[in-house]
Amino acid sequence: MSRTTPTVHLVGAGPGDPELLTLKAVRAIRAATVLLVDDLVSDGVLRYARKSARIVHVGKRGGCASTPQAFIEKLMAAEALKGERVVRLKGGDPFVFGRGGEEAQHLRAQGIAVEVVNGITAGLAAVTSLGVPLTHREHAHGVMFVTGHARGDAAALHWPTLAAAAAQGLTLVIYMGIATIEALQGGLLQGLAPDTPVAVVQHASLPQQRDVQCTLSELAATVQREGICSPAIIVVGDVLRALQCLPAPIAMTRAA
Repeated sequence: MSRTTPTVHLVGAGPGDPELLTLKAVRAIRAATVLLVDDLVSDGVLRYARKSARIVHVGKRGGCASTPQAFIEKLMAAEALKGERVVRLKGGDPFVFGRGGEEAQHLRAQGIAVEVVNGITAGLAAVTSLGVPLTHREHAHGVMFVTGHARGDAAALHWPTLAAAAAQGLTLVIYMGIATIEALQGGLLQGLAPDTPVAVVQHASLPQQRDVQCTLSELAATVQREGICSPAIIVVGDVLRALQCLPAPIAMTRAA
């Protein structure tokens, strides 16, 4: 195959539900001859790939064995330079905690064009699945997306500072925070009231989604008791008070 300029598409696969893919993402996936796929991309998304496409699973998940980032970048570049239509398929959005910036920089340094296709990020899908907004003019006039998984001690977040910002009317959305749940809870309690509402959503948008609601003072204990693990989104803020006004879910029982 011949192409004027080698190109890699960084495609956001969204939070998991294939119906949340954008039309542009579907077109890119269908056109790809090589797809490098993250762990958090659901199987339903891959049904749009052509049968002849080469699919390479390059796992990236906290707490598990991961494909080295250097290998992923080298493989993307090599396949693009051979003339393949390369798609790097990422959960959520490539530019929201997806290392898309690092990969784009590496590819462009080698003369490879990069096209980014945005996807619905898990932080948005998680809150929407609960039936509440990220912002609300009566409760929150902004939102902060942060990661609980810092790269080295020097990059660690100062949770009391984030708590002070959240106390001014911002919703706090935390990615990859389960592993450090006790530390982030303790830091946030230095600037937020113990009864601040919190929700934790695991596997947002997928059939196996689980979610719990509690107060900030109960966060770590609730996550441990309920067995919530990654991938999960932690949401902190007064927009969650709307959950108290929603009707209770109807209990479903199976026929004998």
